[in-house]
Amino acid sequence: MRPDVTQLRDLIAGSPDLGRRPAAGVPEALIRAAEARVGPLPASYRWWLAEFGRGRTGSADIATVTPAEFADDADAVTADWRLSGDRLCFSSEPDCGDSYSFALDLRAEAGDGEYPVVCRDGTDGDEYPVAESFAGFLAVRTARSSGLGDGPNPTVARLWRSTPGVLLDNGVLVYGPHCIAERNETFEVPRYAPEWVLVGDDSGGGGLFMRRHGRDRTRVFRLGLGAIGADIEGVGEPVTDDLLGWLRAGAT
Repeated sequence: MRPDVTQLRDLIAGSPDLGRRPAAGVPEALIRAAEARVGPLPASYRWWLAEFGRGRTGSADIATVTPAEFADDADAVTADWRLSGDRLCFSSEPDCGDSYSFALDLRAEAGDGEYPVVCRDGTDGDEYPVAESFAGFLAVRTARSSGLGDGPNPTVARLWRSTPGVLLDNGVLVYGPHCIAERNETFEVPRYAPEWVLVGDDSGGGGLFMRRHGRDRTRVFRLGLGAIGADIEGVGEPVTDDLLGWLRAGAT
């Protein structure tokens, strides 16, 4: 999924763990100068730089862009040590902890301007995938720091690896890790439908529900938010069994 900038902004605003203050956006000219040294930067990372300039996730600083005279400083994404072959490190934990890089040899999705994010384990040096975009990296980190793990089920976890939620023009909203817990608590889903999770809504009083457990964790049902009960499958309206495809199609 292409990162949803509106939801990304909401994620950052609602996630103190990102520690974006003090921060200031980087001018476009400096971002282009950095790209002249390290190559095209992922679209959602460019957006982050232009909006906030710098920040952190947990104990790991996120690299920024600096004026030319400071381009080799450790905090700059243009520092010589950050680009190693087809890996561009943009965040690393202190004391030889894990490091996070853009996999420049892999495109997350044709035409979306993103690169997948991989982690290099600080203990054994193994590499493993983390997210499909920088926006997804922030969503994954926020989910884990908020006690949500990878997500309430594999389908939502897959979405979050690309974007922290989606808001469509028709009002359909699929929640990111910054708001999903609050929405479920507000409508008392754990009390009335403990096997289910409210993953979004249609902005018209209808909730979008998926199962938390079992084999059937791909189907989405629509049900009025005032009618939540244990038998969501029985009384709800089947919507799709391919959430990401449905969202790409504009939730038609």
